[in-house]
Amino acid sequence: MFISLEGPDGSGKSSQLPLLADWLRAEGYEVYTTREPGGTEIGNQIREIVLNKLENTAMHPRTEILLFLSSRAQLVEEVIRPLRDKGTIILCDRYADSTMAYQGYGHGVDLTTLKNLLNFATGNLYPDLTLLLDLDAKTGLDRRKTNGGKWDRLDAFNQAFHERVRKGYLEMAANEPSRWITINANQSINEVQLALRQAIATKLPIPAKG
Repeated sequence: MFISLEGPDGSGKSSQLPLLADWLRAEGYEVYTTREPGGTEIGNQIREIVLNKLENTAMHPRTEILLFLSSRAQLVEEVIRPLRDKGTIILCDRYADSTMAYQGYGHGVDLTTLKNLLNFATGNLYPDLTLLLDLDAKTGLDRRKTNGGKWDRLDAFNQAFHERVRKGYLEMAANEPSRWITINANQSINEVQLALRQAIATKLPIPAKG
């Protein structure tokens, strides 16, 4: 099973993912965790380029998109597809929906064009379940600033950009309810983790427990 965690910056995906992995392993599942962009040697090199706040501020949105897609194509073929075929549960911190949210809704790139590019880059491989950690843009950015996380090139876009990103996520979740489950990320870590576990338990034979 392929599970992605999505959400605006500061929504807590990176903190919640390892907790989910530990829980699933304790339930007897084989679990692999990864992230976007990155997850492979090639992808990690691309990550350094695309998120570099100091050196790459002039990057055009089309350049940004193609770099993200390159990293994703490598991750799909090298990691995600082989593990999914073996029955491993893959937990991925961001995936193709991030491109739709950030470059599509955020930058205003044509969504149909983006979807076609994503289909090519992923070989039409999409998550079985996408968990959206929903949080308003201002709260998310404030968290990023105060929690000591690395402030990257995408974080540095203005609040209006991040509000469009959140709107995009909510629209995608509403348009595909069979894949998406939305979690209120404006709660404590433990409350969000419980909600995430309960969401996964609707798709896997696991008791919904804390």
